[in-house]
Amino acid sequence: MSVDFKEFTRKMEKSIEILQEDFGAIRAGRANAKVLDRITVEYYGQETPIGQVGSISSPDARTLVIQPWDTSLLKKIEKAIQVSDLGINPQNDGRVIRLSFPQLTEERRKDLVKQVKKYGEDGKVAVRNIRRDAMDYIKKLKKNSEITEDDQKKAEKDLQDLTDKYIKRVDEVCAVKEKELMEL
Repeated sequence: MSVDFKEFTRKMEKSIEILQEDFGAIRAGRANAKVLDRITVEYYGQETPIGQVGSISSPDARTLVIQPWDTSLLKKIEKAIQVSDLGINPQNDGRVIRLSFPQLTEERRKDLVKQVKKYGEDGKVAVRNIRRDAMDYIKKLKKNSEITEDDQKKAEKDLQDLTDKYIKRVDEVCAVKEKELMEL
């Protein structure tokens, strides 16, 4: 009998997706509406993402324009952006909020690369935690005599191969984001 790793594979795949979402929030000098995904404003008593309270457009490569459907939210959106880790000062003209993304300095790029490396490490830790859970599952199967010792050894080797594959994917995703950040 072989051990089924579908659930653990799905969880490792989800870790990669979360890592890519985290990277989407790191701006690379170009205006990207994804940087606003984590910023929320209070709207009818609920914390709501900015993208759900108005339209976000990008008239050029370095500008985002947020046009809330309810203009009473302008001040709240402006405040939420100011207190976020975005590092951009919003301009409120009474109808829309403009965000101008400056060219990244070499120092800021290096800081962002450090942030990418930290997210990458967090991704690897998540994958390793999933491996640990899978190892516990394999040991439980062996303890309950559902698999033989040979099956256990093969399952542990397969699990390690799967883990190595996902750790490598984390490294590849990180390398792509680092390259994007360091391009001038």
